[in-house]
Amino acid sequence: MAGQVRLPEQNLVLVAGRLTRDPNVAFTQKGQAVCRFDVAVNRRYLDQASNEWKDDVVFVPVVVWGSAAERSKDRLKKGTPVYVEGRLTTSEYTDKTSGQTRRSLQITCRRLQILEATAGGSADYQPAAKDDVPSVDVDQPVMEDDVPF
Repeated sequence: MAGQVRLPEQNLVLVAGRLTRDPNVAFTQKGQAVCRFDVAVNRRYLDQASNEWKDDVVFVPVVVWGSAAERSKDRLKKGTPVYVEGRLTTSEYTDKTSGQTRRSLQITCRRLQILEATAGGSADYQPAAKDDVPSVDVDQPVMEDDVPF
């Protein structure tokens, strides 16, 4: 295949914002902890038509796995400012009211940092050490029996 260039694939998402609600921690049927929350990411811009400053807010769903998910319920709450690094992943589920299959995008967290010091100490928070990596392979989609709802 002369002339064909192989494009590098990259999937890295970085967001900073505030939690829109307290984190929800649940466990899969296999006992794996999973924490879900949304981060509100604000962008302030000058509207050229009205010459007024406006806010554009995006609500980003985040999923944290393993022991980091369990620690998140104790350290995070609505309004906590965080920095999230992770991969963009899709989740597939069946809508209970319509019975249709739905897809949603989310960030599967690799690193989470709290952006303000807590009363207990440090503001830096990394979800998993090398020996504490969740048993769920984040490069593979989460199977339906692993979804805690």
